[in-house]
Amino acid sequence: MLVAPAFAASPVVAPQGHMTTVVRADLKTGRLVRSVVMEPRVAARNPIAAQDLAPQDLKDTIDRIADEQGVENHLVHSVIQAESRYNVNAVSPKGAQGIMQLIPATARRFGVSDTFDAKDNIEGGVRYLRFLLDYYHGDYPKAIAAYNAGEGAVDKYNGIPPFAETRNYVYQVAKNLKAARQAGAVQSVVRRAATEPDNSETPRPIQASTGSDGRTYYRNP
Repeated sequence: MLVAPAFAASPVVAPQGHMTTVVRADLKTGRLVRSVVMEPRVAARNPIAAQDLAPQDLKDTIDRIADEQGVENHLVHSVIQAESRYNVNAVSPKGAQGIMQLIPATARRFGVSDTFDAKDNIEGGVRYLRFLLDYYHGDYPKAIAAYNAGEGAVDKYNGIPPFAETRNYVYQVAKNLKAARQAGAVQSVVRRAATEPDNSETPRPIQASTGSDGRTYYRNP
């Protein structure tokens, strides 16, 4: 299974927000493991209930947060499609919650106070993606695999772990990402065509006439 071509990375942009990086020794392997902890935030719940967000409002929220954190918006959408299909109330059998399927420990790690608030959940999920992209130096397959299986599993196998669920997940996100990029390129062309002025001139009809010498003459008035 080859997924790398679909994960051509976008330029890296430094994330916004306050984070504390903690380095500690893994008790099993003795290796130093870096993790990030978000400073606790005071919950400021959106007056609009998450389930009441219109599809376009939800898309705009995702795109804005992705842009703020310097993460490719197509990647965020691809992860959400694979995780919950945009269901803000989704709960997995393993306890992952919300639109980006954050487990409670990950939600706390990245400052999420309400996993069922769409904006709060997306902010936490995108922060996690930003951290993983930085941790793996822009390696999309490793970052996506870690989003599913955790950094420990990816570090242990130095790549995508040999778990059927994780391998299928990485493949699905890569497939979603390729489709999202293609759709985005088409939309960009359509928008550009709609806004650019049409400088082409309407062709003038050619008129034919017969002269006194019996010859046929053509002219473009």
